[in-house]
Amino acid sequence: MDPWTTKRLQSAPIGEVAERETLKLALVVPTLREEQNIGRLLDQVRAALETADIPFEILVVDDDSSDRTEDIVSSIARDDPRVRLIVRKGERGLSGAILDGWRQTDAGILGVMDADLQHPPKLLPQLAMAIQEGCDLAIGSRYAAGGGLGDWNFARKLCSLAAVWATWPVQKGGLRVRDPMSGFFLVRRTAIEHIAFQRTGFKLLLEILVRGHIASVKEIPIAFGPRTGGASKANYKVAWQYARLLARLYASRCGVHRRHALG
Repeated sequence: MDPWTTKRLQSAPIGEVAERETLKLALVVPTLREEQNIGRLLDQVRAALETADIPFEILVVDDDSSDRTEDIVSSIARDDPRVRLIVRKGERGLSGAILDGWRQTDAGILGVMDADLQHPPKLLPQLAMAIQEGCDLAIGSRYAAGGGLGDWNFARKLCSLAAVWATWPVQKGGLRVRDPMSGFFLVRRTAIEHIAFQRTGFKLLLEILVRGHIASVKEIPIAFGPRTGGASKANYKVAWQYARLLARLYASRCGVHRRHALG
């Protein structure tokens, strides 16, 4: 399967897709050096979604990994047309990878999950069912009753809680969620069309909650699993990008900046 370049990806805005399949799910899996995990993840995701009553495709958006990630995905994609590989050249960033993947599908339900096996694929049918039953957004939530952060140490848990608390004033009243920082969620395409989201950073869900056309949300508890291979991409740059996003959202809520939509 031929890889896609960044320029080609950016040529298809989310809002300009004809003949959408409203019940189809497109799940984006962003990758950067995930050769140790991606094969097992794709096996588990396909097994889980095959039990759900929904057509689906999986888009692996790789930031030009220097390992065997692309080779592994390409091999799987040759045998299963529901798996697609998209390679971005000269660009990094989780949010941008998600948005670029979503632009390459006609699905009416859009989703994302990490490639490191910390998000449980077996819960994908429940998330999909929530959207099929009318919710605009379904979140795999670490902070919903029954969820958990796994083996995180105290300092990391405290930082995570502080980051969540900081979002409370910018979330919409009546739609506030417990885990606005989750990287495991499905959203109805119509809820995010014509909105130009920030491409840098790791916290696209928060911006969707604040700026998306969201009328209903369901949080499904997840137990955050341990990373079984590879290395975490979290660093000080990620924290700085989150702080910038939060400042932008606070300013937007206060009317300092005008929102810009996709053409």
